[in-house]
Formats: sequence, C-alpha cells, structure tokens
Amino acid sequence: MKRVVVLSLLMIVAFNFSSCKSDKKSDKKVEDTIKTEKSAAAFSLEKAKNEINFVAYKTTDKIPVGGQFNKVDIISGGEGASIKDAINNTEFSIPVSSIFTKDTSRDFKIQKFFFGVMDNTKLLSGKLLITDDVNGVAEIKMNGVTEKVAFTYTIVENVFKMTATMDITKWNASEALASLNTVCSDLHKGADGVSKTWSDVALNITSTF
Repeated sequence: MKRVVVLSLLMIVAFNFSSCKSDKKSDKKVEDTIKTEKSAAAFSLEKAKNEINFVAYKTTDKIPVGGQFNKVDIISGGEGASIKDAINNTEFSIPVSSIFTKDTSRDFKIQKFFFGVMDNTKLLSGKLLITDDVNGVAEIKMNGVTEKVAFTYTIVENVFKMTATMDITKWNASEALASLNTVCSDLHKGADGVSKTWSDVALNITSTF
C-alpha cells in the first residue's frame, strides 16, 4: 500500500514539474514572438542613428555655444511602416549626464549648476507628435514642468531632421539659468563687460534610419 502511495506521489510531482516546464517554454515562445513582431517594423528609432544637438548663447552679442546629448532612450513607440509613423507618438528620455560640449569643465558646470539646480532633473523626457507634413509638437518635461515646443521637420530619403527653439524660462528655469550665469560670469562677458546667458536654446535633431 505504501509503495502505491509513493508511486502516486512521484507521478504527481513529475506531472507538475513537466507542466511548469511546458508553461515556461510556452511563455518564452510568446515573448520571442512579441520581440520578433516588434523588430519587424520597417523603421525603428532604436536602430537609427540619433543625433541630438543644441545651441545655447552667451554674451550680449549672442555668441553660440554648441553641444549635444550622446544618449537617448526610446520609452514607447518609435517604430512604424514609414519614418513619419516611427516618429509620431514616440516617447523618449535623455540622461542629462550624457551632455557633451567638447569641454569637460563646461559639461560639469551645466550638469551641476544648471540641471542640478532644477527639481529632480536627471532626465529630459518627452513625446513627439507629428501634426502635418512639415510640422510637429514636442512635449518636453524638465524641472517638473511639461511644455509644448513646436518644431519643423523634413524627411529626405532615410533621414529625418527637426529644428525647434526652447525658451527655458517656460520650464521655471530662471533660477537655474542665473546659477549657470553666475558660475560662468567671466566667460559669458562680452566686449561691453556684461555677463549674459540667453534663455533661448536651439534644437537640431537628426535620425538616420
């Protein structure tokens, strides 16, 4: 009798084990299928070469200072049957630590005395919306504030280019701007001796698919 009970228990355990194993394989197949379907899109921002460049300005003569962000993460969307579809409704985030201006001292100051003064701004996040064949809107979150930025764009062959201008005071960033201007006071002085950091920043973004 005991032997029958033991054999029965062994059969039940073996059945449960094989069932769990089968479920795991099934789950893995579903995951692989989803990944395959997602990567089958003709255009993908994750696979594209994305260049995020900006131009800020200093001195009363408005001298341009260029830079870029070396990393962008696609949070949602970013794929489609056309480039326009891939861009529309894409949600993204950009680590401010990825800023690069070819001057490590300047990079440090921007991170610490500009973004560091803001409210929990380790990331710039947002969403891209295409409104017609040449215009769109970027919803950008910074300093705890989300604002819309109008942009224009072109699509030539496999290259998407967009340009826009941000007025950072709209993100309640006047204090951060003043902080950066103070630490860069001498460097932001022009021939007139006035130190100035402008609030408008030009954006130039290119995605090559």
